Amino acid sequence: MTTFSLRKVAILTFAVALLPCSLAAQKRVEIGAFVDYLDVSQTNTSNFGLGARFGYRLHHDVVMEGEVAYDYGLNFNEAYVNIVNGNLAAIERTSVGVTHGLFGPKVQPSHGFFRPFATFKAGFVDFRLSPGLLPYSNVVSTILGLRTSNLNAAIYPAGGIEGVLGPVGLRVEFGDEVYFNNGGHNNLRITFGPTVRF
Repeated sequence: MTTFSLRKVAILTFAVALLPCSLAAQKRVEIGAFVDYLDVSQTNTSNFGLGARFGYRLHHDVVMEGEVAYDYGLNFNEAYVNIVNGNLAAIERTSVGVTHGLFGPKVQPSHGFFRPFATFKAGFVDFRLSPGLLPYSNVVSTILGLRTSNLNAAIYPAGGIEGVLGPVGLRVEFGDEVYFNNGGHNNLRITFGPTVRF
């Protein structure tokens, strides 16, 4: 072989060796679905639902991620008190459902079979409550803040781990979804589901 041919073979071999690395580096998009659990502190309900995520890798260890989840309505006993004397006036069966949307960075190593991560997101929590006794002027709900302002700003610090095999992963996440309605309210949130990178 001539020197020219050996050079071509060497360059081709080097390019083929780098191909898997360059393909792995190009996996910038992450999508996922998850089962969502939210323990709402004000209503003392454990809401379950479904959600979806979309992320874009800005750096090999940083992903900007957005997510939306819908938690199905659950019934709970809503107490109403008399505004004149503060005595219990009524208890009504109420349904609460939750929609939340969050956006923020996720810090996670881009390599390895088990990848721990931390995230901090901000967004909104929207509570859907069934109609209540509010038309009665002499009673007020114990969760009046949620009834008068059901769309609330939220922050979400969380962490978890993801098991990864090729482009597919399985992720579990634990966090504190804090929404602001007459002060901050802490709520345990757990998500679990698959992710795909491409």
